[in-house]
Amino acid sequence: MKVKQVKLYDSNPAILGALRGSDIEVTVMVPNQLLVSISTNQAIADEWVRSQVLPFYPKTKIRYVLVGNEILSIPDRNIQLSLVPSMYRIQKSLAKFGLLRKVRVTTSLAMDVLQASYPPSNGTFRADISTQIIKPMLQFLKYTKSFLFLDVYPYFAWASNPVDIKLDYALLSSANNIRVKDPGTGLTYTNLLDQMIDAVYFAMKRMGYPHVGIFIAETGWPNGGDIGQTGGANINNAAIYNRNVIKKFTAIPAIGTPAKPGVVIQALLFALYNENMKTGMGSERHFGVLYPNGSSIYRLDFSGKTREAEYSGAEPSASWPGL
Repeated sequence: MKVKQVKLYDSNPAILGALRGSDIEVTVMVPNQLLVSISTNQAIADEWVRSQVLPFYPKTKIRYVLVGNEILSIPDRNIQLSLVPSMYRIQKSLAKFGLLRKVRVTTSLAMDVLQASYPPSNGTFRADISTQIIKPMLQFLKYTKSFLFLDVYPYFAWASNPVDIKLDYALLSSANNIRVKDPGTGLTYTNLLDQMIDAVYFAMKRMGYPHVGIFIAETGWPNGGDIGQTGGANINNAAIYNRNVIKKFTAIPAIGTPAKPGVVIQALLFALYNENMKTGMGSERHFGVLYPNGSSIYRLDFSGKTREAEYSGAEPSASWPGL
């Protein structure tokens, strides 16, 4: 599928070993449950880097270490406050082992870190995290020249309000047919993804860090769901959205967003596999581009070179004996 980057939600040695010698760049993650301990103990941070990164680098191209996953969405003040100190300790560990200039440290945030997001120019971080956590985190990212990893899902925004948000606008398929103007800036939006990204850009600008880059750590669209769920969760829409995302982020020259035109944004699709064991609504188990047995749900070319017309009539059967 011409994948160039993958993100793991841990530092699974079997996967890191399988990626050894490939050209695929890898992001690994410090588990959430370790952050409180790491934040106050450099030895624990050192041991994590020694055991989870050093055995694989550089033959496995580890490029980023994510310190936790959506930590600021967890309603636990202790773990929230452990985030930035843990980032500094992992950074110090990488320096100790000579990896400081080769592996970058960051974390991933969900869109619920914003208190206001519409219009994008009103983007504002939540009051409970802005001063104590977001500001020092952005300072760290600026100082280390790292990126803010962001999980952005137009699907969930659309599913929560399908009357006011048009499906084509959420799927990045509206082109110039749907145009949303930000009255604060005069910028015009033709898709929901750009609108959501720019809300975070404006929130960072409001905090005094307008030049910290964004890396889309997760985005995607479900290929199925429970009976009775909003009807947009299907193979056709998932294929349309993910192809449009790939087309947008592989375009040369870079497209960027209305607030950051021409800026290169890296992005990862969630997820490689449907997660048949995952709990929650049916859509949560259907974000993959492959079934759990490795067969394709729909065609996807991560290089962005396949034209839409070439995909026509090429979808695999929607039926699969394992379902």
